[in-house]
Amino acid sequence: MVHTIRIEEFLQRAAQLPVLDVRAPQEYAVGHIPAAHSFPIFDDTQRALIGTAYKQQGHDPAVLLGLDSFGPRMAGFVKEAKKLARNKELLVHCWRGGMRSGAMAWLLDFAGFKVYLLEGGYKTYRHLMQQQFAKPRKLLILGGLTGTGKTDLLPYLQGLGQQTIDLEGLASHKGSAFGSIGMAPQPSTEHFENLLGMALLQLDEQLPLWLEDESITIGRVVMPKPLYDQMQASPTIVLQVPLKLRIRKLAEEYCHTDEALLATSILKIKKRLGGLATNQALAAIAEGDMEKMVAIALTYYDKAYTFEIVKKQQVLPLPLQQLDPEENAAQVLQFAKQHNLL
Repeated sequence: MVHTIRIEEFLQRAAQLPVLDVRAPQEYAVGHIPAAHSFPIFDDTQRALIGTAYKQQGHDPAVLLGLDSFGPRMAGFVKEAKKLARNKELLVHCWRGGMRSGAMAWLLDFAGFKVYLLEGGYKTYRHLMQQQFAKPRKLLILGGLTGTGKTDLLPYLQGLGQQTIDLEGLASHKGSAFGSIGMAPQPSTEHFENLLGMALLQLDEQLPLWLEDESITIGRVVMPKPLYDQMQASPTIVLQVPLKLRIRKLAEEYCHTDEALLATSILKIKKRLGGLATNQALAAIAEGDMEKMVAIALTYYDKAYTFEIVKKQQVLPLPLQQLDPEENAAQVLQFAKQHNLL
């Protein structure tokens, strides 16, 4: 028997059971439930052909075309499902909870699996994710110029009992022209939203959530605007660290990076740096003088951040004299308590 269940129960069961996403590979690549396995009933080409047949010829010819593809592969689907669900219990979804997931659910049920089918499909899941970004939340934002170690503080704040989400970790980008260095390829904006929405679902809405201050874009990923607007209106603790320490920290991070990658990053901000500064930065990279390169780049990034911070509704500066993330996290937490932010 196939059990059709709502999205909330589906996600609860997904913690223990395999999820089969039967949409086409291209659909899966754009965005998917993070726990889901790509288990396409049709490949991208087949999906396009069937969709065209549906539009041009109608329902019945499209179904027959789909069956021509689905029928010969049924045994293979069952064998693959057994590898993923050794206890023969699993979850299935497509885009709207229609024919594709229905056909796969029927097949696996017939083969003896206990199948849970997502009511409304991936579209319902996406709606749930969007709801997370619009919920009013008590946010506390960690701000500061580039190199102040904002991201480094998050795990230590978590260790002190605070709720945190690493937006740059989810976006796989550090938010500057250098932000992709050492990071995995970025997800699509849709999949970033899925990762972020799932992280928000796991938190207590009544407790504060710490986030690092970000632009509306993190690399090529776009922040959900409802959440971004809440971040702009929330208290921002701006970490103030001496310039020499920031330069040293960033230079150490980039000293083992390929010179060509650093040069490419500098060229991305050439118009903002100006020709002379760009040439000086490129020369510093060639000479292995990372501190000089960083100091030049920071003239742009410091100016840009100073321009953006004035748009915040509540800014609270916190001077710090060193870059020990554990010590700084403790100071940030104490500072937040002193200002009745918790």
